[in-house]
Amino acid sequence: MSASAAPVQVAILDDYQNIALQMADWSRLAHRAVITVFNDHVADPAALVERLQRFDVVCVMRERTPLPRAISGTGYTSSPTIELTWALILAAARNVVAENTALRHGGWQQSLGEDLDGKVLAVLGLGRIGSRVAAIGRAFGMEVIAWSQNLTGDKAEAAGARLVTKQELFRDADFLTIHLVLSRRTAGLVGTAELALMKHSAKLINTSRGPIVDEAALISALRERRIAGAALDVHGIEPLPTDHPYRSLDNVLATPHIGYVSRRLYETFYRDTVDNILAWLDGRPIRLSADPRAATAKSPRR
Repeated sequence: MSASAAPVQVAILDDYQNIALQMADWSRLAHRAVITVFNDHVADPAALVERLQRFDVVCVMRERTPLPRAISGTGYTSSPTIELTWALILAAARNVVAENTALRHGGWQQSLGEDLDGKVLAVLGLGRIGSRVAAIGRAFGMEVIAWSQNLTGDKAEAAGARLVTKQELFRDADFLTIHLVLSRRTAGLVGTAELALMKHSAKLINTSRGPIVDEAALISALRERRIAGAALDVHGIEPLPTDHPYRSLDNVLATPHIGYVSRRLYETFYRDTVDNILAWLDGRPIRLSADPRAATAKSPRR
């Protein structure tokens, strides 16, 4: 790009917290790019296309606005998701949100918490994230069992877990945590039949992808108290509709897909995004995404 060329138009999408410009040194693009930040989410494809027509570069997170083509990507780490998984498990076990709400309204000691020591942690998907979640479960003194379509006994043992059948995983779980990639094989994998196998005292935790769980089946199980509760960071529709049952069911702990929303990871996302835009402007190779969850920057017209 020559010094006399007009600045390119760059759009940053879905910056819900309005912090993207604070997470990287965007001044490196001074005089070469005009940055426009959108804090809202546009779900309708036609409206999204209309909004983005004037832009040369679109900065997105696949978690928020998916794009179907291969695109440049940024660095990524799973640590924030692993940490949030355990925040949800602990909060669900000890009724932290309900107790805090009661205390704020004058209450005191409203419930009995569940111990983790000696309980069964069932890990659905024992990959990079699931294996680290399993390690923390063992540190709490939990028995760790695992299952997924391709998991072998040796891999499970190496991660400190015991391989069981799918039926045993759901039947024996005290806390069942999901760590699978969403695909044709895993969409709806947790449905009515699987939930029916679970103990009435069991709780389901999902920080992976909402559609892995049949939402209608889970809502039914929660309403009828066929399982004790669920702690969910991911949802089939995001942002979650204001009238969604997850917002009102008293045995649901729901968070707004914040598993990856941490300062260090945001700084990585946006720093690498600036690097990629500069590389594109200079005609240098851009970083390709090695992880499907990474933030991405796409240049639609070059």
